[in-house]
This record gives sequence, structure tokens and C-alpha cells, in this order.
Amino acid sequence: MRFASYWHDTAPAFTGGAAGPAEGTYDVAVVGGGFTGLSAARTLTMAGAKVALLEAGIVGSGASGRNGGHLNNGLAHSYPAAKAHLGPERAAALYRAFDASVDFIERTVAEENIACDFKRVGKLKLASKPAHMEAIARNFEAVHREVDPDTALLTRADVASEVRSDAFHGAMLFKKSAVMHMGRYAAGLAEAAARRGATVFENAPVTSLRRDGGKRVLETPRGSIRAGEVLVATGAYTTGAFGWFRRRIVPVGSFIVATRPLTDAEIAGVMPRERTCVTSMNIGNYFRLSPDRRLIFGGRARFSAVSNQQSDAKSGAILQASLANLFPQLAHVDIDYCWGGLVDMTKDRYPRAGRNEDGLWYAMGYSGHGAQMSSYMGSMVADAILGKDDRNPVKGLSWPAVPGHLGQPWFLPLVGLYYKILDRFQ
Repeated sequence: MRFASYWHDTAPAFTGGAAGPAEGTYDVAVVGGGFTGLSAARTLTMAGAKVALLEAGIVGSGASGRNGGHLNNGLAHSYPAAKAHLGPERAAALYRAFDASVDFIERTVAEENIACDFKRVGKLKLASKPAHMEAIARNFEAVHREVDPDTALLTRADVASEVRSDAFHGAMLFKKSAVMHMGRYAAGLAEAAARRGATVFENAPVTSLRRDGGKRVLETPRGSIRAGEVLVATGAYTTGAFGWFRRRIVPVGSFIVATRPLTDAEIAGVMPRERTCVTSMNIGNYFRLSPDRRLIFGGRARFSAVSNQQSDAKSGAILQASLANLFPQLAHVDIDYCWGGLVDMTKDRYPRAGRNEDGLWYAMGYSGHGAQMSSYMGSMVADAILGKDDRNPVKGLSWPAVPGHLGQPWFLPLVGLYYKILDRFQ
């Protein structure tokens, strides 16, 4: 078993990074080389802006290359709950933004000829308990009636033809959802941004940021650059140089295993139709098939803000047990990959994008739904920087700091205990 992201291990390396020191003056500095930052850089350079992208590691090394590989439309919350929290107009706009995000990735892949196995497959939100099915049905009625007719409600018998497990009591199908190879998309998007004129500096973490007249100076171990505007796209990997954002983002570990490639008979006995699947538990699981026919199976496993080999191994053992519980027929199938990454959660689990009081642009807080939303949000904020129409569905949504949170989420074990109790009794 390799303790490495399957997406990283099976993707080509990005070859368009800038050599030499980080220096010069730019219209926009983009901090973060994940999907948000890469998409923003591409959009900005296509409009003629001079752009530098500063990535602490290599492009796609954070959440963009450490996720479950789902491009799901629909909200993490129930739609009625979103309307109650955000208001009907904003809830509908945010729901449609998730639809638009999948469309945007599909269009980008075609325009840039990125070989990343993009495919529309549909998402199943699986009911793990009978009471969960009742809630899913209520959500379906509102979604189907008001914002998304491309949905369906599946009975337990329907689900049995989709997922070969006795664990589920029905599901909601979101037909627009998709999958792709995350590592190949990250490399392809980076190549596209560089090809269109962005200067991409890898291994260039921003250690400090200061004003100098009308410009911002961003210091890195590779040198410093000056920029008129700064877009922060660091998510859960935000450092102390950007304390305003760090106090508002809670990094939470999400952990994943990937089996060996499955045979046709094994696939027919587990997932005869290729879907993305998400269970309804608070501490639940998500799974899909990879392009080379592995089952990629993930979940929170443990409420930790640490992802290293030791932490990933502990979480991987929990995931293997969960996989065997849902699919006893795969209990003895070898696990080839085990990895983890950090998810950028907000307190209310809605994303944030815009410009803060210090004049820094940002897009983050995807709360486990960034694989699909980040490319779209990056491009959308880039358009706002360029002075184009602002299509931001969360513009003006308040974003207070998390009380008592200064960067290290000491409270995660308590959160995990709370959700375990909910899962036991709800």
C-alpha cells in the first residue's frame, strides 16, 4: 500500500513552472496553485492581465489533488435549510452555481484539451437510515420543484440495482454530477494557465505580505514580487501570513483509500452503474470508481487537522472497516493507496468569495465541495478583479471569525464527538 494520493501518483508532472527567483511587478498575484488559483490565473491572463501565481508546494498538491474525485452538483445542506439560512434568492443562486461549476469544468477541459477522463455519471445521495430517507424525500420535493428538475427519487429497490449493498434505504439522484481524474486536471489546468501567459512559481510559500505605496509586496523563499491586486486561494492550507482568513477557515482532515483495480465481475457486484455516491451520515462515506476501475472510498474517518503518514494510516484502517461493512464482498480486496488531505470548512459550511476590508480578494471555504466549485469560483473572482459583471452567489455574505480559533482547531475532537452522537440517535 502506498501512502500517496492516487491522483498525484498517476498524473503527469507540470512542466511550465518558472525557473529562477520570484521577482517582478504584476497586475495580480494569485496565492495558491490549486483549482481556484489556477482557474483564476487562466481567466486573468486570457483577459490580458500580467499574473504571477505563488504556490507553496507544487500545483495541485493541496486539496485539489487530495480529494475523492467527485464533481457533484447540489448543495451539502438540504435546500430548505439553505433557503432558511441564506434566503430563497441566494439559496437558488448558490444551487445553480454548483450546476454552473460542473459545466465550467466540462467547458474548460474541452477548450484546453485536458485529458482527465471527465464524464457525467450522476450522484447518489444514499439514505443510511429510514429516517434519513424521509429527509431526502423532502429535500427532493423542494429541489425538483424549484431549482433542478434533473433529479430523481430512488426507492430501496431502485438503489439495489445501482449499489450492491444492503445498507441503504433509498437515494436522491442528481443527474448533472460528474467525475474526472483530479491530478491530470490540475496538471492540465496549470499548463493552460502558463501557456496563456501566467508566471507560475512553485515551492514559493508566501511568508509575509505588506503594502508599498499602491502595491503589495509578497515575500517568498524564492524572492519577492509586487502586485496591484492579490487573490488568496489557499483554503485549508492558509498560513499565518494571512491571519484574517486563517481565523475563518477550519482545516479538517478527509481521508481516502483506493483498492487495486477491480475485475468486471467485482464491479458488477458492487457498482454496476458508474456513479458518485455519498452516504447520509454526518460522519459518512463517499465513493466512486477510478478511470482504471479502482474503488476510491473516503470519509472523515477521524476529526483531525493533521494529514501525514501516521494519521492517514489510522484513518485508512477505519475506512477499510467501513468499506467492508458496506461491501462485504470487497472485505479482502487489497488497498493500493491511502492518503489524506485538509478540507477548508467554514462555520456554516457555505463557501465564501469576494474582497475583504483590507482589499484582498479571496475564494475558499468550500467545505468539502471544492473539487467542483473551485474552478468556477476562481474564474468568477478573476472576472470581478477585471471589473466585469459580478456573478458571485455569496457576495456580501457575512463571514465572522470562528470564536476561539486562531489557526489550530483545538475543538475538532469535540465536534467529532457531537456528530457521532447525532449519527447514533438520528
